Amino acid sequence: MKAFIEQYQSRLAAQIAALDSDAIEQLAVTLIDCVKHQRQVFICGNGGSAGNAMHLANDFLYGISPDGSRALNVEALPANSAVVTCLGNDIGYANIFAHQLKVKAKADDVLIVLSGSGNSENIVAALNVAKETGMKSFAIVGFTGGKARTLADCSIYNEIHDMQVAEDLQLIVGHMLMQYLCEALAK
Repeated sequence: MKAFIEQYQSRLAAQIAALDSDAIEQLAVTLIDCVKHQRQVFICGNGGSAGNAMHLANDFLYGISPDGSRALNVEALPANSAVVTCLGNDIGYANIFAHQLKVKAKADDVLIVLSGSGNSENIVAALNVAKETGMKSFAIVGFTGGKARTLADCSIYNEIHDMQVAEDLQLIVGHMLMQYLCEALAK
Protein backbone atom coordinates (compact mmCIF):
# COMPACT_ATOMS: atom_id res chain seq x y z
CA MET A 1 0.00 0.00 0.00
CA LYS A 2 2.77 2.46 0.85
CA ALA A 3 4.27 2.14 -2.65
CA PHE A 4 0.84 2.75 -4.19
CA ILE A 5 0.34 5.87 -2.07
CA GLU A 6 3.76 7.19 -3.08
CA GLN A 7 3.02 6.55 -6.77
CA TYR A 8 -0.30 8.41 -6.51
CA GLN A 9 1.38 11.29 -4.71
CA SER A 10 4.04 11.41 -7.40
CA ARG A 11 1.49 11.41 -10.26
CA LEU A 12 -0.57 14.13 -8.60
CA ALA A 13 2.46 16.29 -7.75
CA ALA A 14 3.70 16.08 -11.35
CA GLN A 15 0.29 17.18 -12.65
CA ILE A 16 0.05 20.06 -10.18
CA ALA A 17 3.48 21.25 -11.35
CA ALA A 18 2.26 21.05 -14.97
CA LEU A 19 -0.85 23.21 -14.43
CA ASP A 20 -1.15 26.11 -16.88
CA SER A 21 -0.75 29.12 -14.60
CA ASP A 22 -1.59 31.55 -17.43
CA ALA A 23 -4.95 29.86 -18.02
CA ILE A 24 -5.69 29.76 -14.28
CA GLU A 25 -4.82 33.47 -14.04
CA GLN A 26 -7.16 34.21 -16.96
CA LEU A 27 -9.99 32.46 -15.10
CA ALA A 28 -9.13 34.30 -11.87
CA VAL A 29 -9.24 37.69 -13.61
CA THR A 30 -12.57 36.77 -15.20
CA LEU A 31 -14.04 35.73 -11.84
CA ILE A 32 -12.94 38.99 -10.22
CA ASP A 33 -14.61 40.82 -13.11
CA CYS A 34 -17.79 38.82 -12.41
CA VAL A 35 -17.81 40.01 -8.80
CA LYS A 36 -17.19 43.63 -9.80
CA HIS A 37 -19.84 43.67 -12.54
CA GLN A 38 -22.36 41.30 -10.92
CA ARG A 39 -22.13 38.69 -13.63
CA GLN A 40 -23.26 35.13 -13.01
CA VAL A 41 -21.02 32.06 -13.03
CA PHE A 42 -22.35 28.61 -13.91
CA ILE A 43 -20.39 25.43 -13.20
CA CYS A 44 -21.23 21.96 -14.49
CA GLY A 45 -19.88 18.44 -14.69
CA ASN A 46 -20.97 14.81 -14.46
CA GLY A 47 -20.39 12.24 -11.73
CA GLY A 48 -17.42 13.22 -9.57
CA SER A 49 -17.08 16.40 -11.62
CA ALA A 50 -20.69 17.26 -10.70
CA GLY A 51 -19.75 16.85 -7.06
CA ASN A 52 -16.75 19.11 -7.64
CA ALA A 53 -18.98 21.68 -9.37
CA MET A 54 -21.22 21.83 -6.30
CA HIS A 55 -18.23 21.97 -3.94
CA LEU A 56 -16.64 24.86 -5.83
CA ALA A 57 -19.94 26.73 -6.11
CA ASN A 58 -20.13 26.61 -2.32
CA ASP A 59 -16.54 27.86 -2.02
CA PHE A 60 -17.15 30.72 -4.47
CA LEU A 61 -20.54 31.72 -3.01
CA TYR A 62 -19.66 31.56 0.68
CA GLY A 63 -16.01 30.67 1.13
CA ILE A 64 -14.54 33.75 -0.53
CA SER A 65 -16.89 36.11 1.30
CA PRO A 66 -18.78 34.78 4.34
CA ASP A 67 -20.55 38.13 4.75
CA GLY A 68 -21.62 38.06 1.08
CA SER A 69 -20.12 41.43 0.20
CA ARG A 70 -17.60 40.03 -2.31
CA ALA A 71 -19.17 36.69 -3.22
CA LEU A 72 -19.59 35.32 -6.69
CA ASN A 73 -23.11 34.89 -8.00
CA VAL A 74 -22.57 31.23 -8.83
CA GLU A 75 -24.74 28.23 -9.60
CA ALA A 76 -23.81 24.58 -9.96
CA LEU A 77 -26.06 23.33 -12.75
CA PRO A 78 -26.11 19.68 -11.58
CA ALA A 79 -27.21 20.64 -8.03
CA ASN A 80 -30.99 20.62 -8.45
CA SER A 81 -31.85 16.94 -8.86
CA ALA A 82 -35.51 17.70 -9.66
CA VAL A 83 -34.51 19.94 -12.58
CA VAL A 84 -31.78 17.57 -13.80
CA THR A 85 -34.05 14.51 -13.75
CA CYS A 86 -36.96 16.40 -15.32
CA LEU A 87 -34.82 17.67 -18.18
CA GLY A 88 -33.08 14.32 -18.58
CA ASN A 89 -36.43 12.55 -18.79
CA ASP A 90 -38.24 15.07 -20.99
CA ILE A 91 -35.59 16.44 -23.37
CA GLY A 92 -32.64 14.09 -22.90
CA TYR A 93 -29.60 13.95 -20.68
CA ALA A 94 -27.52 15.69 -23.36
CA ASN A 95 -29.55 18.85 -22.73
CA ILE A 96 -29.60 19.05 -18.91
CA PHE A 97 -27.08 21.88 -18.73
CA ALA A 98 -27.72 23.57 -22.09
CA HIS A 99 -31.41 24.11 -21.35
CA GLN A 100 -30.67 25.67 -17.96
CA LEU A 101 -28.19 28.04 -19.61
CA LYS A 102 -30.73 29.00 -22.29
CA VAL A 103 -33.14 30.02 -19.53
CA LYS A 104 -30.76 31.58 -16.99
CA ALA A 105 -27.60 32.87 -18.69
CA LYS A 106 -26.89 36.08 -20.55
CA ALA A 107 -24.00 37.54 -22.52
CA ASP A 108 -20.82 38.08 -20.49
CA ASP A 109 -21.83 35.52 -17.85
CA VAL A 110 -19.30 32.73 -17.33
CA LEU A 111 -19.48 28.97 -17.77
CA ILE A 112 -16.94 26.64 -16.18
CA VAL A 113 -17.13 23.01 -17.27
CA LEU A 114 -15.38 20.27 -15.34
CA SER A 115 -14.75 17.05 -17.23
CA GLY A 116 -12.33 14.17 -17.34
CA SER A 117 -12.64 13.47 -21.06
CA GLY A 118 -14.20 16.71 -22.29
CA ASN A 119 -16.46 14.72 -24.60
CA SER A 120 -19.70 14.29 -22.61
CA GLU A 121 -22.61 15.36 -24.81
CA ASN A 122 -24.11 17.58 -22.11
CA ILE A 123 -20.78 19.37 -21.56
CA VAL A 124 -20.35 19.96 -25.30
CA ALA A 125 -23.97 21.18 -25.58
CA ALA A 126 -23.46 23.58 -22.66
CA LEU A 127 -20.33 25.02 -24.29
CA ASN A 128 -22.21 25.50 -27.56
CA VAL A 129 -25.00 27.40 -25.77
CA ALA A 130 -22.39 29.50 -23.97
CA LYS A 131 -20.89 30.45 -27.32
CA GLU A 132 -24.32 31.25 -28.82
CA THR A 133 -25.23 33.35 -25.77
CA GLY A 134 -21.98 35.34 -25.72
CA MET A 135 -20.78 33.88 -22.45
CA LYS A 136 -17.12 33.39 -21.58
CA SER A 137 -16.33 29.71 -21.18
CA PHE A 138 -13.63 27.77 -19.38
CA ALA A 139 -12.92 24.04 -19.31
CA ILE A 140 -10.92 22.19 -16.67
CA VAL A 141 -10.20 18.89 -18.40
CA GLY A 142 -7.92 15.87 -18.41
CA PHE A 143 -7.21 12.95 -20.78
CA THR A 144 -6.99 14.50 -24.29
CA GLY A 145 -9.28 17.40 -23.34
CA GLY A 146 -11.80 16.24 -25.92
CA LYS A 147 -14.17 18.62 -27.66
CA ALA A 148 -14.45 20.82 -24.57
CA ARG A 149 -10.77 21.73 -24.81
CA THR A 150 -11.28 23.40 -28.18
CA LEU A 151 -14.84 24.70 -27.67
CA ALA A 152 -14.05 26.60 -24.48
CA ASP A 153 -12.60 30.09 -24.74
CA CYS A 154 -9.88 28.99 -22.32
CA SER A 155 -8.89 25.50 -21.22
CA ILE A 156 -6.99 24.41 -18.15
CA TYR A 157 -5.80 21.11 -19.55
CA ASN A 158 -3.61 18.37 -18.14
CA GLU A 159 -2.88 15.30 -20.22
CA ILE A 160 -3.56 12.78 -17.48
CA HIS A 161 -5.26 9.48 -18.26
CA ASP A 162 -6.46 8.94 -14.70
CA MET A 163 -9.97 10.09 -13.80
CA GLN A 164 -9.27 10.45 -10.09
CA VAL A 165 -6.21 12.64 -10.63
CA ALA A 166 -8.14 14.65 -13.25
CA GLU A 167 -10.89 15.23 -10.68
CA ASP A 168 -8.32 16.06 -7.98
CA LEU A 169 -6.96 18.76 -10.29
CA GLN A 170 -10.42 20.30 -10.71
CA LEU A 171 -10.64 20.85 -6.96
CA ILE A 172 -7.03 21.97 -6.67
CA VAL A 173 -7.55 24.62 -9.35
CA GLY A 174 -10.81 25.64 -7.70
CA HIS A 175 -9.17 25.93 -4.31
CA MET A 176 -6.31 27.95 -5.78
CA LEU A 177 -8.90 30.30 -7.27
CA MET A 178 -10.84 30.52 -4.02
CA GLN A 179 -7.79 31.42 -1.96
CA TYR A 180 -6.62 33.93 -4.56
CA LEU A 181 -10.07 35.55 -4.76
CA CYS A 182 -10.21 35.84 -0.96
CA GLU A 183 -6.94 37.74 -1.03
CA ALA A 184 -7.52 39.81 -4.16
CA LEU A 185 -11.06 40.89 -3.26
CA ALA A 186 -10.08 41.85 0.29
CA LYS A 187 -7.92 44.71 -1.06
